[in-house]
Amino acid sequence: MLKELFPNVVIEDLLVATGETFYMTLLAMVGTVIFGVLLGLLLYLTSNGGLWENKGLNILVATIVNIFRAIPFIILILLLIPFTTFLMGTFRGSNAALPALIIGAAPFYARLVEIGLREVDKGVIEAAQSMGAKAKTIIFKVLLPESMPALVSGATVTAIALIGSTAVAGVIGAGGLGDFAYYHGFVRRDFDVVFVCTVLIIIIVFIFQFLGDLITKKLDKR
Repeated sequence: MLKELFPNVVIEDLLVATGETFYMTLLAMVGTVIFGVLLGLLLYLTSNGGLWENKGLNILVATIVNIFRAIPFIILILLLIPFTTFLMGTFRGSNAALPALIIGAAPFYARLVEIGLREVDKGVIEAAQSMGAKAKTIIFKVLLPESMPALVSGATVTAIALIGSTAVAGVIGAGGLGDFAYYHGFVRRDFDVVFVCTVLIIIIVFIFQFLGDLITKKLDKR
């Protein structure tokens, strides 16, 4: 039945492409969360009234974040080809897509982290300071735990954006469902392949959204 509906879809190749999309999304998400949290903390801590208030550093970090957020992902991939080739030895394949995915998504997530940190009750921070807590303690015992629901919610939004970015990266040979849809579907005019890849990407988005919402609800104590 499926073969009749989608005669040009090779299930084995489709499964490989789906696995590559999950692989790129999950690994890129790990890097994005690490760098995004670091950048978000810097933006928050060095801002006016922050624990490490530093106007110059804040402007520098904010500028870097804003520049990379402003660059369209397809252009960012092309700009990073020399860096990716140096780092990975090639600019093709799932691993080669990771630097661009992380560099493209981390600044976006950093802003969501900053917003999440700003939602933390200042009274809790002041109480910790009045008890003599050091900056490190406030960061790891107050700021991050208190903002965790917002951080997870932001990570969910970022993961969904990353899924879309993996599809774009597939156009230049990064693998995954985007690659499969373009080279095995669009180029060959086999639009049943494009349709199936689109449906699978939507399903993956729903999976990430469901898991993200579930974790956020469990962490939110309000």
